[in-house]
Amino acid sequence: MSAIAELPLQRDHATTIFQKGAPGRRAFMCPELDVPAVDPEQLLPERYRRVRPPRLPEVSEPEIVRHYVGISKRNFDLDSGFYPLGSCTMKHNPRLHERVAALPGHARLHPLQDPERAQGALELMWNLQGALAEISGLPHVSLQPSAGSHGELAGVLLTRAYHEDRGETRHKVLTPDTAHGTNPATVTMAGLEVVKVATNAAGGVDIEDLRAKADRDVACLMLTNPNTLGLFDPNITEIAEIVHGVGATLYYDGANLNAVMGISRPGDMGFDIVHFNLHKSFTQPHGGGGPGSGPIAVSDRIAPYLPVPVIVRDQDGAFDLDHEPEGAGSKSIGRLRGFQGNYGCFVRSYAYICSLGGDGLKDASEAAVLNANYLLARLRDKNAHSPVAEYLPLAYGELCMHEFVLSGGPMKRTLQIKTLDLAKRLLDFGFHPPTVYFPLLVEEALMVEPTETETKETLDAFAEAIGAILREAAEDPEIARQAPYTTPVRRLDEVHAAKHPVIRETLG
Repeated sequence: MSAIAELPLQRDHATTIFQKGAPGRRAFMCPELDVPAVDPEQLLPERYRRVRPPRLPEVSEPEIVRHYVGISKRNFDLDSGFYPLGSCTMKHNPRLHERVAALPGHARLHPLQDPERAQGALELMWNLQGALAEISGLPHVSLQPSAGSHGELAGVLLTRAYHEDRGETRHKVLTPDTAHGTNPATVTMAGLEVVKVATNAAGGVDIEDLRAKADRDVACLMLTNPNTLGLFDPNITEIAEIVHGVGATLYYDGANLNAVMGISRPGDMGFDIVHFNLHKSFTQPHGGGGPGSGPIAVSDRIAPYLPVPVIVRDQDGAFDLDHEPEGAGSKSIGRLRGFQGNYGCFVRSYAYICSLGGDGLKDASEAAVLNANYLLARLRDKNAHSPVAEYLPLAYGELCMHEFVLSGGPMKRTLQIKTLDLAKRLLDFGFHPPTVYFPLLVEEALMVEPTETETKETLDAFAEAIGAILREAAEDPEIARQAPYTTPVRRLDEVHAAKHPVIRETLG
């Protein structure tokens, strides 16, 4: 067994906030009421009022602060270390953007503010729409969707509305077998049927399989380019011709846009609809359950079906919200959410775009591709006595775009450790694991995306950690099988937890 000793858990790690404090302890005492008391019955019907007060922890302010700081330290985050989560683009969120978003005019703007008194916010959104239109090569943009998956749903609903307006009822949506898991879920939510398209030996769309499945019952092809194998499909023009040839639309999953910003545009490839992940490509922080944003851009023929209201600008330069537009949105699918989306996300992403400019966005994408290929070469460097090339071969191709997928099949058969074991052991080296077991067509998949914001020294250290784990496994595979050792929580039985959840009442 490993010589690594388990670190003892601190008391706070095993103590809930409800077990701290004492009766009567307070962090804040409200001043005495200085307005007339109101009968609760006038404010809220009896059926909505509590029978008894909620059971809340009774703690001091330092205890509250320490509780939440302690919880934050138990999480791995981008500010703590390298986060090479393939397909999720976990890149640095510049602090300048946080300062801009915190300006009172942004942070304190009420969502019900009259457009006449929110001209600055509407102008920022108008300009962000214009920037996204230029980046995508598609002229019409809606900022409403709240996340990438929401943007996907918007795209499929727009496609359905487009066909229905032409008197057609189509049932199928084509998705590659490397597609993100949200793609088939989105199609099902939109009331359509998923049809898988095979991957060819080079890692791209199997053209003959696509041609065989593309018929007049197909509404759309959902495609990521570069795809989830980290490869740009060289047949994209032919793919677009096949899809458009049967009257279907071509939808671009913008999850991997970080590889091509300023270099190639989905609209120029033939796509009709694009969604953007502002957290992936434009540094809006990942949510963790918080606000997100997944704007969509569309071609002229899809524009009439965009969500309403749309932002308009009159001849005098004033901005407004048009709920019954004559052009884009004139045959709208309706609202996708309240208000216009999560405004703070727009501010951060617009600040990023303005900070870099067109040339800077291109530089960011080129650096992302360079970093990925450098790390791939570093991992495969046999001259450096790296065991990675032998045990973790590249699944497809020789080079990559912004990410790459390794296969842990040889590692599992030879060293008797799985990709999951390698991922867990990486935590002891201070690195968040890459994405594992996706895409599904790669045996023991390990998907790595370093992004453009990591240094050469970080990439070198990660490559050395992978090599060290493999050499360690050759001597004693049990070390990786029992990892991690240094985290607040050891390896969990996730299957047991899913089948036998423990649910305790805490609030009363």
